[in-house]
Amino acid sequence: MKHPFLLLATLALIDLKAQSVPQQPDSTLIELNEVVISANTILGSKFQAKNRTGSAYYLSPQELKKFNSTDINRALRTVPGVNIYEEDGFGLRPNISLRGTSPERSSKITLMEDGVLIAPAPYSAPAAYYFPSIARMAAVEILKGSSQIQYGPFTTGGAINMISTPIPETLQAGLNAGYGSFNSGRLHAVIGDSGPHFGYSVSYLNFNSDGFKSIDQEKNTGFDKNDVVAKFRVNSRKNRPYNQALEVKFQYSDETSNETYLGLTDTDFGLTPFRRYEASQKDQMKNDHIHFMATHFLKPNESLTLTTTGYYNGFSRNWYKLDYVILNGEKQGIANILEDPAGLSDFYETLTGTVNSSDNALFVKANNRDYTAKGIQTKLDYHWGGNKAFHRIEIGLRYHLDEEDRFQWVDGYGITDGIMNLTKAGTPGTDANRISDAKALATYATYKLKYGNLTLTPGLRYEDITLGRNDYGVNDVIRSGQNLAKRENRVSVLMPGMGFNYNFDRVSLFGGLHKGFSPPSNQEGQKTEQSVNYELGSRFDWAVFSGEIVAFYNDYGNLLGSDLAATGGTGSLEQFNAGEVNVMGLEVLLNFDLLKRDTKFSLPITIGYTFTDTEFLNSFGSEDELWGTVNVGDELPYISKHQCNMAIALEHQYFEINLNGRYNGPFRTQAGSGPIPTQELVASNFIIDLSGKYHYSKNLSFTANVINLTDQSYAVSRVPAGLRPGHPFGIYAGFELTY
Repeated sequence: MKHPFLLLATLALIDLKAQSVPQQPDSTLIELNEVVISANTILGSKFQAKNRTGSAYYLSPQELKKFNSTDINRALRTVPGVNIYEEDGFGLRPNISLRGTSPERSSKITLMEDGVLIAPAPYSAPAAYYFPSIARMAAVEILKGSSQIQYGPFTTGGAINMISTPIPETLQAGLNAGYGSFNSGRLHAVIGDSGPHFGYSVSYLNFNSDGFKSIDQEKNTGFDKNDVVAKFRVNSRKNRPYNQALEVKFQYSDETSNETYLGLTDTDFGLTPFRRYEASQKDQMKNDHIHFMATHFLKPNESLTLTTTGYYNGFSRNWYKLDYVILNGEKQGIANILEDPAGLSDFYETLTGTVNSSDNALFVKANNRDYTAKGIQTKLDYHWGGNKAFHRIEIGLRYHLDEEDRFQWVDGYGITDGIMNLTKAGTPGTDANRISDAKALATYATYKLKYGNLTLTPGLRYEDITLGRNDYGVNDVIRSGQNLAKRENRVSVLMPGMGFNYNFDRVSLFGGLHKGFSPPSNQEGQKTEQSVNYELGSRFDWAVFSGEIVAFYNDYGNLLGSDLAATGGTGSLEQFNAGEVNVMGLEVLLNFDLLKRDTKFSLPITIGYTFTDTEFLNSFGSEDELWGTVNVGDELPYISKHQCNMAIALEHQYFEINLNGRYNGPFRTQAGSGPIPTQELVASNFIIDLSGKYHYSKNLSFTANVINLTDQSYAVSRVPAGLRPGHPFGIYAGFELTY
């Protein structure tokens, strides 16, 4: 454990006097535990999610704790409609798609923490190189379809809101710690309390690993991440007719991860899937993130609430990683070398370190960037009832500013006997030297009418966005402005939507349609991404069975592709018009408990299935061959057509055992149709995880997790360059202390 003093300090807070075995909580208590009371939640409970007029899912605290996951990819696997491809095996930088949106760096969905946009620069550079630590979250809310029209700017696929650990109502302290394979450690300590007028919580999270990949020189390929969150609240007495509260939140995190964009050739992956080439030994990501938000909650009466939040996010990163190789005056990118190792054998042998190179053969780029995002948002909620009807009006307004500052350079290296040596230090700013920014005014209004068993929710969203870029050029590193190139793109869009829900006896029918939107880049005159989205579904609860089935259809009038280095592009972030695309699919969720009437044991089973079918309706050649040449009828890359998840648990007052199996269907890395060519294929996989928990007392539990129980070697992607492996067999053990 890298922070033993925190362990000792937290243990001092834990009262272990009560050693009796905990009693099985009744269903009322379980429901209360699932409710997260906060002004910054969207759903707040499974009950709310099941009664939306659009598709929604609430990952409760109990569900998140089952596997003690620090990986958002594994946490979201039970949610239908979520399509993910992994990258590093630990979930540091996930690639999430909702209903067929492009998954690269989760840049086409709205990401929030406590109701606030959390991507580094949500409008000007939304690629999620920062992602909140799921291990410190109390719940996760996923909205799709017409459910998420309030939560732009990305309104086609959906929105994800992560709810951080709330301020408790009474004194609470806890410690969750574990250790396991690859010298991996996790420690999460939290303490909080509330009084009549004041509340607070403070938490610290560290998780780290030496990594499951190995460089031939046996260098560390893992990471170390720290995360601190503090919340403070002052409030009026809750029984007053005029209630208000002010909550301030501070968050800071830092990360050092020895991650690379350099994967493996097909042959090397088949032989040693967890190998890393010598030329990746200098690759490392360093970043830090700071977040402030202050939320004022005002409730003058039972019918009216006004919530106002100001926020600031700052993120700095430098991902120092191999970019290209130059031999005898010929330049080759790392992706090209791995695609043709035989034809480019000299380059390949330089990557592997089997031959010595001349000076300045390997070029490592310092992808140095700073991001800021800040804004203020307010939401008014007014509801009333009468004449067997319930009415609710919600009006929201947000003014937001963000920017990305690129100040990058490239260093030259030679490699001798497998060791890289710096031979030419680059000058900062001579690779990229520009600032992209965005100003956005967003507003929405929704109306909810509930009459008898019918609920209707019409809504309207408006976005007015100005995107700009100041490019100082690689010859003006002091930014004097002598070669300044400016450009600006302004767009505005109106997005209507309508949802409905009708309750029958133990069955409900819901659906809706809404206009989807994604902001363009700052290229002058570039069109926005727009679509019309439909969904129709049913929820049911009968005997021991419950669940839902939803069909969706997204009709893109203009899909935008992005030039991201993470998907093998140049990393310019330039977007290009991909034209008309249809995405349709089916989401199925089934829950049942074979021992529901048993008083001692519970055996809940959850089955989730997602079918996603995509089709281009026009032909084009994408810029930089990012998607290759696209023809009518081709499928979108990076999207699995079939995904299935099955979870089964045996629960008792003394213990619980959880087993989860996940099938990810094959997907292609370039647009195409028919059988997927081998060099463009990421094959299917079926991964089983196992977790267990033993309750020693009401204050102390012991935990164990096994990842990839059957030790499958499988590929998760071919981007940015070459095949990348998923997490191998790993076993982890720990304990939970609570007070």
